[in-house]
Amino acid sequence: MVKRTSFEGDSCPVARSLEAIGDWWSLLIIREALLGLRRFGEFQSKLGMAKNILAARLRSLVDHGILETAPASDGSAYQEYVLTPKGRGTFPILVALRQWSEAFDDRPEEIATILVDREKGRPVKKLELRAEDGRLLTQAETTLKLRPAPRRRSAG
Repeated sequence: MVKRTSFEGDSCPVARSLEAIGDWWSLLIIREALLGLRRFGEFQSKLGMAKNILAARLRSLVDHGILETAPASDGSAYQEYVLTPKGRGTFPILVALRQWSEAFDDRPEEIATILVDREKGRPVKKLELRAEDGRLLTQAETTLKLRPAPRRRSAG
């Protein structure tokens, strides 16, 4: 098997993110954790993954601080996988992927669910990128700029 390139030290934040969550199994595990799954067997049953692949992905998500292990909530000897704040922070990423698929999928009628506001039962609005002043931005209205170098502290 070919070892993939690591993006851990890359200067691009997109590449660095892919280091932690850049394969489909990891994103699907996170999706299921956001929906409430917590146990190895639940993930394995729902996703139909080989146990060795699931174990490796869960270990990687724990190593990257996206999931953490905790004693089973029912007091049994099992452990559970719980999303950390970093893991819950992936929610907008998954919403963006979902909305992209809903907009561009060749067979949108096959998508079984819609994302709705739990309180109102209404569909969630499309994610938008806004400037600090609230203006809606397109890709053409953004650019990348070098981050200022950190200031050195004077010895003194």
